[in-house]
Amino acid sequence: MPRIAPEDLVATFEAELRKVGGLPYRASAPARLDEVIRAILASCGATAAVLSRNPLLSRLGLADRLRAWGTPAAVWIAPEPPRAEHADCESSPRQNAVHSAGAEEAFREQCFQATVGITGVDFVLAESGTMVLSSLTEGSQLASLAPPVHLAFYTRPQVLESLEEVLERLSPRLSSGRSVVFVTGTSRTADIEQILIRGVHGPREVHAVLVEESCL
Repeated sequence: MPRIAPEDLVATFEAELRKVGGLPYRASAPARLDEVIRAILASCGATAAVLSRNPLLSRLGLADRLRAWGTPAAVWIAPEPPRAEHADCESSPRQNAVHSAGAEEAFREQCFQATVGITGVDFVLAESGTMVLSSLTEGSQLASLAPPVHLAFYTRPQVLESLEEVLERLSPRLSSGRSVVFVTGTSRTADIEQILIRGVHGPREVHAVLVEESCL
């Protein structure tokens, strides 16, 4: 793969994401962030949302925003990993742990009933338009897999050029037994008569929002 200039990383990621059926956005101010989120919710007729525990979502107050707009939002709350493991992630206040298997099962059911699953990412991979999510950062990864619409938020420092860079950064997570999901566009298959169908094995819509520092 040809090298990507640092100033072109975001634009390259956005171009590659469009090629695989995803939709990129940029939010440079809180008002623009609200506008983007509300437009996505309206376009898919969102009736409920589930959120991962990614610290960026907490910093943005997304659950409270959604509830204020009339969209029920369930948040995965589980023990945060030790701060040392969060070297590449945003920091946030510690959340309360999910203490019972019943609470975990309830969240799982909400993931399959929700219209929109909202997550952050560990990294985005510019060369292929891929979003990389680990269980270390997100907690339950069902929010990115079960709902028909996946809405992810990322920041500029999380944009990496190559798969080699991503794997190098992921090494500490993998060695600690964490699972990692690589999301490259929408779920799609053409197994039957070579007719492309989206959303069979996962989200039929994937939205990625760049959150600029001015929004934080």
